[in-house]
Amino acid sequence: MSTQLSDIGLIGLAVMGENLVLNMESKGFSVSVYNRTIAVTEKFAEGRAKGKNIYPARTLEDFVSSLARPRKAMIMVKAGAPVDAVIDQLVPLLEKGDIIIDGGNSLWTDTQRREKALKEKGLHFVGTGVSGGEEGALKGPSIMPGGSEESWKFVGPIFRKIAAIVDGEPCCRHMGPDGSGHYVKMVHNGIEYGDMQLICEAYAILKATINPSADEFHNIFAEWNLGELNSYLIDITEKIFTKMDPETGKPIVDLILDKAGQKGTGKWTVGNAVEHAVVLSTVNAAVEARILSSLKDKRIAAGKILPAPEIKPFSGDRQRLIDSVRDALYASKIVSYAQGLDLLGTAGRFYGWNLNFGDIATIWRGGCIIRAHFLNRIKEAYERDPALENLLLDPFFTEIITKTQANWRHAVITAVEQGVAVPAFSASLSYYDSYRCERLPANLLQAQRDFFGAHTYERIDKPAGEFFHTEWLA
Repeated sequence: MSTQLSDIGLIGLAVMGENLVLNMESKGFSVSVYNRTIAVTEKFAEGRAKGKNIYPARTLEDFVSSLARPRKAMIMVKAGAPVDAVIDQLVPLLEKGDIIIDGGNSLWTDTQRREKALKEKGLHFVGTGVSGGEEGALKGPSIMPGGSEESWKFVGPIFRKIAAIVDGEPCCRHMGPDGSGHYVKMVHNGIEYGDMQLICEAYAILKATINPSADEFHNIFAEWNLGELNSYLIDITEKIFTKMDPETGKPIVDLILDKAGQKGTGKWTVGNAVEHAVVLSTVNAAVEARILSSLKDKRIAAGKILPAPEIKPFSGDRQRLIDSVRDALYASKIVSYAQGLDLLGTAGRFYGWNLNFGDIATIWRGGCIIRAHFLNRIKEAYERDPALENLLLDPFFTEIITKTQANWRHAVITAVEQGVAVPAFSASLSYYDSYRCERLPANLLQAQRDFFGAHTYERIDKPAGEFFHTEWLA
């Protein structure tokens, strides 16, 4: 057993877990670690943790007894049953007031269930979203904790110390009770899906029309990264085009199979948006695009049968097209964030979380995958109006959409004419056109519903809430 009680403990020494431990230790905290496979613990102790203020526990009992009270035990294992298994092993060893932290990508409803069950035992449970990947975990991630105010008093000082720092502010705020932290992380991941797909569609349009070289693509994205599109994802995209394959001399990106993977958080986000009747069309398009990409064999077969439009060599203004695609990317990105924040607001009200959008924008500015310059603009929008109905209605973002709208449409039209699939660009534009439209064709839809199911309808010339039915075949 350790002679010095540790400030915090961590269970699960995969790369993310190891890096978080090293981050904590580098910020002055003593850390106990435990892994189910003892050999993993010993390898870490003799390697990256050697000579540091890190205590390697060989048993879970030793791990718990090495922690200062209230004990803070952070779990970094695969979401689902493994988390429950670790909790079940920990609970008999803990005392009232101790804190269990789940830092994995758990479903927020699981977090709600666990928090409720542990609260009945006198224990705190903190569901914490951690974004930034392996590098973020080591150097400073974006951290989204949800749990009781009392538990925040103990975990907050640690999390804010190890989080990324932007403009002197840690990228970590208390999100709210029970599953709020993991919910915010889930929506973050959904927005991440949208961001990545939008960038891919910008690439696809340019590839199909002006076909830039890898070096030219690098320069295009580098220039975009100097403006309002400045972000981690644009930055890494710029760098991707500089990497050449030593075997063939070709850009590695051109040799990668076009089948995308996904771990599920995007699908969770879309599914919950449907449950709350919130439009999340950009993220939904991104999720579906990944699914379609996985159907490689079917796409190859279909391509031999289904005709494409007649493709004419590009003869327009090259720079105008590049600018149009950039503006389409920016406008669509704004729509995606507007939808994501709408979902957060709706879910926050439903679950009683009282989420603070300014706080969320603040902690997403650094450490996480979607970190971007324009999150400062979102933070400012909610400082101007904390009750803002939709991000698109903020004067700054309304002005951006006004300036980019013509180019946005030009980019989508070009894609359609070239037969290039741009589901996220198109979905974002359709959302915008629907949201700003005073009258949609849902009047015909309601007539259809009343025709086949007598579902009734309201009339524009009668008081709201008064319903009518027509005998359509009479």
